[in-house]
Amino acid sequence: MKILITGVAGFIGFSFAKYLLEKKYIIIGLDNLNDYYDVNLKKKRLKQLSKSNNFKFYKADLTEKNKIEKIFKNNKIDFIFHFAAQAGVRHSIDHPRKYIDSNILGFYNLIENVKKHNIKRLFYASSSSVYGENKNFPLNEKENIFPKNIYALSKKINEEIGFIFNKYYNTKLTGLRFFTVYGEWGRPDMMMMKYIDCFYKKKLFYLNNYGNHSRDFTYIGDVVNILYLLLKKQKKLKDFDLLNICSNQPINLKKIISFMKKKKINPKIKKISLQKADILKTHGDNQKLLKIIKYNKFSNWQNSVEKTIIWYQKNMIKKSK
Repeated sequence: MKILITGVAGFIGFSFAKYLLEKKYIIIGLDNLNDYYDVNLKKKRLKQLSKSNNFKFYKADLTEKNKIEKIFKNNKIDFIFHFAAQAGVRHSIDHPRKYIDSNILGFYNLIENVKKHNIKRLFYASSSSVYGENKNFPLNEKENIFPKNIYALSKKINEEIGFIFNKYYNTKLTGLRFFTVYGEWGRPDMMMMKYIDCFYKKKLFYLNNYGNHSRDFTYIGDVVNILYLLLKKQKKLKDFDLLNICSNQPINLKKIISFMKKKKINPKIKKISLQKADILKTHGDNQKLLKIIKYNKFSNWQNSVEKTIIWYQKNMIKKSK
């Protein structure tokens, strides 16, 4: 079985590709290696994947229509997991065009090939950010959505495009509304990894909204298990559907920081007010997902945070010669 993973040098894409390669799947990886965050981290991830003979990598941007078509022509792809996107809620306020090009035009170029090449199913990353200011917690997939920024809007548009392609072209798609994913190999711009990084690099950590945020933190180990179960049970999925990928366990940022301090991760902190485009709380309902995959092994968050700290210490701290 051949699986195309876009955004394969990114956090979730890499983690899932690594998981599948260990199970002997053939992985076609695509990434544009943009510099939204440290490209060297992305290259380190690719180096890990390249140890497998079952991994083939293409450096390409989804907006490069001809390149993308050639990849599909040269590889008989069965399934696609689409994680490539211009990330970052706050970044989208100052750079909206990047999100239109990458997240909307890029998605359209991909889904056209899904239709043309009879791909069995496209799993694509949406986001909890589509819910915006909706406070009817825990948020289920039937709730009204109120995108608050260009990033969230681009994800909502992906969902609408997916719905239309399923309705008129019988394309099978599953949209995955990821909540806050964290863990080993995580994004350095996300709260948890940034906090650890600031401590070891002696940088000031800016604590947004004075630490009064809550996030439905979801450990990467759980995420890859869930994705694999969805792949295995794909025949039981609706031809078009949207699923929350979350732990259903929101945690206040102050609680995370208090735990990290006990582990001696304690950077200097500057508390700041609520930033533009931010929301106070995310809390997803995962019952729809769990009915499909029967997953009941969500990781203990303290253990997972500790694993993240240990990974950073082993892999991101430069050892003196």
